[in-house]
Amino acid sequence: MIRPPARPAPAGTVYFSLLGPLTAVRDGRPLPLGPRKQRLVLATLLARPNTPVPVDVLTDAVWPDDPPRTARKNLQVYVSAARALLGSDSRDGRDRVVHGCGGYRLTIGEGELDTLRFRSLARAGRAAGERGDLRTAARLLREALDLWEGPPLNDLRDSTGVAEEAERLEARCLTVYEDWAETEIELGRAAVAVDGLRDLVERHPLRERLRVAWMNSLHQSGRQAEALAVYDDYRQLLARELGLEPSPAMAALYRAMLGRGRTARPAAAGREAAHGTALPAAPRDFTGRREELRELLALLGSPDERVVVVSGPVGSGKSALALRAAHLLGDGFPDGRFHVQVRREDGSARTPAEVLGELGRLCGVRAPGGSGVPAESAVTAASAVTAASAVAADSAVPADATVPAVSQGAADAWQRWLSLHRALIVLDDVPDEAFVRGLLPRSGPSSVVLTARGQLAGLAPVHRIALGALADGEALELLGKLIGPGRLRTDPAAALRIVRACGALPLAVGVGGMRLAVLRHLPLAEYADRLGDPSAALDELVAGDISVRLRMASGWQDLSADDRRALGRLAGPAQEGGFTLDGAMEALGCGERAAIRTVESLIDAGAVTSPAGEVTAHAALYEVPRLLCLYAGEREEGRFSPG
Repeated sequence: MIRPPARPAPAGTVYFSLLGPLTAVRDGRPLPLGPRKQRLVLATLLARPNTPVPVDVLTDAVWPDDPPRTARKNLQVYVSAARALLGSDSRDGRDRVVHGCGGYRLTIGEGELDTLRFRSLARAGRAAGERGDLRTAARLLREALDLWEGPPLNDLRDSTGVAEEAERLEARCLTVYEDWAETEIELGRAAVAVDGLRDLVERHPLRERLRVAWMNSLHQSGRQAEALAVYDDYRQLLARELGLEPSPAMAALYRAMLGRGRTARPAAAGREAAHGTALPAAPRDFTGRREELRELLALLGSPDERVVVVSGPVGSGKSALALRAAHLLGDGFPDGRFHVQVRREDGSARTPAEVLGELGRLCGVRAPGGSGVPAESAVTAASAVTAASAVAADSAVPADATVPAVSQGAADAWQRWLSLHRALIVLDDVPDEAFVRGLLPRSGPSSVVLTARGQLAGLAPVHRIALGALADGEALELLGKLIGPGRLRTDPAAALRIVRACGALPLAVGVGGMRLAVLRHLPLAEYADRLGDPSAALDELVAGDISVRLRMASGWQDLSADDRRALGRLAGPAQEGGFTLDGAMEALGCGERAAIRTVESLIDAGAVTSPAGEVTAHAALYEVPRLLCLYAGEREEGRFSPG
């Protein structure tokens, strides 16, 4: 039975249900949906409502192995049948299914599709819970769950493409069920959730949040022995099947129930186990990057994108963008959002073993044998001295230097955790591809955002977002947040000179703004003159313990010796408005092929930017961020000071 939409719909409206078998009704009467392939196309379109669905996705859903030569023509027939079933949009009379550059897009409203109604109720319920209105939250979440008739699209799961969509929908339903159960527990009404939780745990035995809620509901219902048995059964299952242990939060709840730990509200302990978050505070002065943020949020909300690389030169705001997105995506990652800084304060890279150890501690991952994921492996004193000396000498670490390695057991435990959880991991300031290959998810619903100065070209398949300078308006907006819009308006021309002298990089504009906020007597025009002097600009971009020159030095350290030498020679031409390939050949004193290889190596390292569109190497105008040019010029002329 399909439950009717919660809001009145005009007579004749078709109401579709995906949260169970694919069905449709009009005015209370079921509608025939045609042959299986036609239903597969309809299910795929409905699973991605109001979003373009690529033709390739539809083709894979209908013919996963060997599509016929007539596949596109057949799809057109199936889509035509869907149009006839849906009818035109009552608001503008247009077709509900249209074809565009991104594929087929089905337009449908909340009162016509159970998954949209489900999502709306779930959001409203969570919002009520955040306001502290638990009774309203429980009611709205229960209304959402009443739309869930069983495994989504259970009649079409033999299609791999549809099965993936169905699993995504089921995961969403499970998350809402967990939200509802935890709310009922906090209201002291745990008994209403016990039986449903038991049934779901039987179907999803490795889902920890369900187990925690079941433990809590039994405990609150006075069934102490059964609650403890839930934990023991889960611990044995994890050890037997995966070589893992329950999360620290769940273990703490177990000890509290035994009376061996601090007493905590059971529901709160359950949420701690399920909603772990280890993010720095959201950047308060985040400005601009609207298109990039929209793209990043869309990618991380898609079931098809697991790894996104955000690249850009030093100071372009990569970390701020990644953290802004992570803070906005709480509902999408029920198993947590975690941020790990890959570099130390001096700019040197940590080891993969150290980073994996921190991830293990944050996420509660346990390696086989009951021990935590190791933070470090052994490293010889000689190799440690060698690596430290190389860093101090501002050169690359020798290839034969021993670095701590990640144990296979720790790596396997991490991959098992990723395969079972939907979490968001931000790995910030990644030095190269080799560093992160073993940390990226091979399967499962988790997503990883990598920020890096270089392009990390050796990683595939990943989606890439490249950051450059801010637009003038965005850079002025950032400056105004720091010095006040009134002061900005006193001399807008000088303010524009300031942000342009900073290369419109968020780091430099921010440091300049902080400096001006302290030096309130300093006219904007005078500060613009100081920044306009190439020999003094980096000296001016210091605010307290934040130095743009030191950040540039960290980026310089990442470059190979050849790239540093080349960038130093290109700094002069780059400051004059960019350089062409002919200019690079002249500055480097080499032929065309060698110049192309050198410039492309600098592009890969994130030190040189090239046009976004396709253009021949000779026609391209290459650029280097102004402040990096100034720093490279200092190094070339031997007047570098640590700043």
